[in-house]
Amino acid sequence: MREYIEVEYRNSRLGYYLPKEDLTVNPDEWVIVSVDRGYDIAKVINTCISGEDVDAVYDSQTDPKIVRVANQEDLEKLENIIQKEERASETFLKTLPKYEFEMKLIGTVYQFDGNKLTFFFTAPARIDFRMFVRELANTFKTRIELHQTTGREEAKRIGGFGMCGKAYCCSTFMKRFNQVTIKMAKDQNLSGNLSKISGPCGRLLCCLHFEEDYYLEQAKDFPEIGQGVIYNGQKMYVFRCDYYNKMVFLANEDELMESLALKEYDKLKKIASTYVREEN
Repeated sequence: MREYIEVEYRNSRLGYYLPKEDLTVNPDEWVIVSVDRGYDIAKVINTCISGEDVDAVYDSQTDPKIVRVANQEDLEKLENIIQKEERASETFLKTLPKYEFEMKLIGTVYQFDGNKLTFFFTAPARIDFRMFVRELANTFKTRIELHQTTGREEAKRIGGFGMCGKAYCCSTFMKRFNQVTIKMAKDQNLSGNLSKISGPCGRLLCCLHFEEDYYLEQAKDFPEIGQGVIYNGQKMYVFRCDYYNKMVFLANEDELMESLALKEYDKLKKIASTYVREEN
């Protein structure tokens, strides 16, 4: 299987390139790469990536190549491009009030060769911005692309700190967004209050995906919610499991609650499941 060099463009998109025999690159180095319409600059993330998914990405591109490692002149040009992007953002915001739609500018990125200028934005709904793009193209004399981002993409670009006190996973080590579902929250006994398990982006916390495998593995040793047992001579039912402390919580139809260790629960007589207490 072929090995690729993984790079991250300045718009946070990832790219994959076959290594050149006469070129050595290292992680965190800036490189000049060929793209669909010209050349761009990107940072090397990994120098040895393999897999069928990468092959699919490579085959869909038009012979992408790493041209060379960026030199000092390229890095100075990059500083100038960043200043141009700041001025482009100001022009964008001055032009925007002419139009009726709502749009929040998140970021502005010039392609390294100047052949494309991309504005990243969020909006409450889909927008027909064709006239706006035409005006921007006439102003900047280059290809204009407006990219509507999601809440997660906005959080990744802007960065910040989560409720854990650490920098957002999406703006540090995460390369791709994983699907996070309400089922994962239920598996982890966290579905009661969605606001407490949602990030600043308004979506379910990515860490629910990271921890899902642990909870599914632990759940194999625990009873299902609603499982009935005879405890102290009365019928009771499982309404919550504490995987960390190895505890099982029981309740009866009068909402009398009891807790006991998993080892103690395993010794109880099991009965049919007919009642599940709903938590507030």
